[in-house]
Amino acid sequence: MHCYPDYFPHRHSQDELDCVALLAQGVTADPARVFLHYENRAIRCDEAAREIARLQIWLANAGLEKGDRVAVMLGNSPEHIYLIYALVLSGIVWVPVNTRLRGAGLEYLLQHAEPSLFVTDQEFDAIAAQIDCGNARRVRIPDSDAHVEATALRTPAIDVHDPLCVIYTSGTTGAPKGVLFTHRMMRIASEAALMVADVRPGDRLFMWEPLCHIGGAQMLLLPFLAPVALHVVPRFSASQFWSQVTRANATQLHYLGGVLDILMQLPIDAQPREHALRVAWGAGVGAAAWHATQERLGVKLRECYGMTECSSFATLNATGKPGSIGKALPWFDLELLDENGQPVADGEPGEIVLTSKVQGALLPAYLKNEEATRAALRNGKLHTGDHARRDADGDLFFVGRRTDSMRVRGENVSAWEIERVFAGHPAVKASAAIGVATSVGEQDILLDVQFKDEAIDWHALNAWASERLASFQLPRYYRAVEQFELTASERVRKHLLSRDVGNAWDRLRH
Repeated sequence: MHCYPDYFPHRHSQDELDCVALLAQGVTADPARVFLHYENRAIRCDEAAREIARLQIWLANAGLEKGDRVAVMLGNSPEHIYLIYALVLSGIVWVPVNTRLRGAGLEYLLQHAEPSLFVTDQEFDAIAAQIDCGNARRVRIPDSDAHVEATALRTPAIDVHDPLCVIYTSGTTGAPKGVLFTHRMMRIASEAALMVADVRPGDRLFMWEPLCHIGGAQMLLLPFLAPVALHVVPRFSASQFWSQVTRANATQLHYLGGVLDILMQLPIDAQPREHALRVAWGAGVGAAAWHATQERLGVKLRECYGMTECSSFATLNATGKPGSIGKALPWFDLELLDENGQPVADGEPGEIVLTSKVQGALLPAYLKNEEATRAALRNGKLHTGDHARRDADGDLFFVGRRTDSMRVRGENVSAWEIERVFAGHPAVKASAAIGVATSVGEQDILLDVQFKDEAIDWHALNAWASERLASFQLPRYYRAVEQFELTASERVRKHLLSRDVGNAWDRLRH
């Protein structure tokens, strides 16, 4: 297979769909160019190049070599971005760590990824100090020194199919899986982001997404693919959103989870009458809310579907058909197959199965997980486990995620991870986490609990869990059950569990 330039309009004839040459040239070609804004701070390319080179030296002095791994648990900041750039250019594998992970979830990631360094800052020192980091040495980014002379960026020989990062995605019936995300996959994700967001020269992209999420990571190359700028804020804030967007004169908004729902629930006078936002792009707006969302927020919606394993994006709704995730991107062939591997008829749900015309667009493997790799990659096809239906026009409509995974505020949440934590409580015999509908975001979590003896106070159980789970993993609803119906292999028959929360304890109301 070849990388056809007509798929990627920002690729020139000698470009192998890489990140290293693009990034190195991007930060050095025009030193005075402002490519990044962090809140009220404008950052020029020459400042970024100096900081990247400094961090490359720091990594080398720490004994890091090409192929080594570095786990990074930091909030959004210019220093975090410089570190990511330095890792990419050095061929060192970046392991982004979700800043909301706690306890066993964080410990699992560090011990499974086996990074040489674990980079944190003061905000996460207490969390990191309470876990076993394996063989990783915990460090902080060294302070900048503006008096240090700029040095040349180091770019060792790095193949486009070498891993750029390991991104952990929640498992469905097992532990989280580490996607080996290559340099080419990141480049394709960035090229696709330009298409999905309908980016034009001079656009200003509002970036609130955490850098540990592919939604944020894929944005970092965009200023070097097109004449655009990133406007980065520490996190999404409903109360500050419109003032931040207005100050940035931002033209694009990426939505995850319940971001649009939250904005729709703000008082009408919290939104300015005029703003520069032109496009909101992401996933999760249903047909019923489509027109109202566009009218209220004054944007054009561009829905997409994707997953980390397929270089982030697989489909795009460029026509504006309400509720649709559109059609496959040009470098993908997409099939909807039934449980026997046969194509389904229009209107019938089928599993989304992808193949690509571009070598390296699909993940090469999951880190240290041959079984999961074999299950996902079969005969050159990526079996996503997600389901959609196709209408008579060929447009796709998303049906559902994997049966044992939930989508909560933009995060894929593994039921297995939640149940694993509750299994450690002395009063809990068994538990089962399932997703239930919510008014904001995709789903809330309902946890059915079977106690060993007497039930304990829900307040106490929730407080115990909040110290061990990320906020997006914490159940909203709790319900006691006498016993679970089990399969022959001792697994809970989750399809029999009620999703009616009328008799459940709601932590948001107590």
